[in-house]
Amino acid sequence: MSVTRTDCAHLSDPEWEALQRLSRVIREAAVATMLRTLSPTEQHGVALGYIVKEQRDVAASVASPKPRVGSLKLHVSTYAGKEDETLLRWLFELDTAVAARRIVDPMSKVVFAMSCLGGRARSWAYGRQLSDPTCFSTYEVFKEELKLAFEPPKNEFRSRAEFLDLQQGKDDVHTFAQRARYLVSNIVANPIDEATKIVTFMKGLRDGPAKTYLFREYPNTLEEAISLAMQEEFSR
Repeated sequence: MSVTRTDCAHLSDPEWEALQRLSRVIREAAVATMLRTLSPTEQHGVALGYIVKEQRDVAASVASPKPRVGSLKLHVSTYAGKEDETLLRWLFELDTAVAARRIVDPMSKVVFAMSCLGGRARSWAYGRQLSDPTCFSTYEVFKEELKLAFEPPKNEFRSRAEFLDLQQGKDDVHTFAQRARYLVSNIVANPIDEATKIVTFMKGLRDGPAKTYLFREYPNTLEEAISLAMQEEFSR
């Protein structure tokens, strides 16, 4: 402010600092005019009044209820324990929905997860609880028990091996891409790195314009490689 601290030696440091903060609210010139025209007693009153106002504002902000962050009710597909279903992919979908719904209580997570089961998986889960109500003590225990009961042995190993040896053959690019996506989605516990996915997809394409185009463009992701290959095929 144009009025200096030495001009207002009668004000305490907290009062002076309060007037400096006030100057950022109502303009420096307005506060300077007040300090030049008001008596020392009135200046004390203005400074203390602003300090009280700040304290009330802080108290009000603390007392006011904070806006509640809404939850997202994401849909979870039903897992029935069939051989053609991928449990690890379903568990990833389940975890995403639990986080989006902001479910915190461990047993509430278990109840929600069980509500998304169907078929023999549902019969297994409720049968376990009927025989032992404490069998799923936590959400993590529930998921591990479900894996032991329904995850086919070496399922990810088979998907990984098939993907790494994937060939387009007589399929069109769209069908080949969908097969690649499906196999990659099955590999959850130890995902394939992006560079390997790209190279495997490119090598698996039939020799032709799409394959040549990809090796010239150097895509950064599998999805980008698929998009470029399909664009090249449809452009011909």
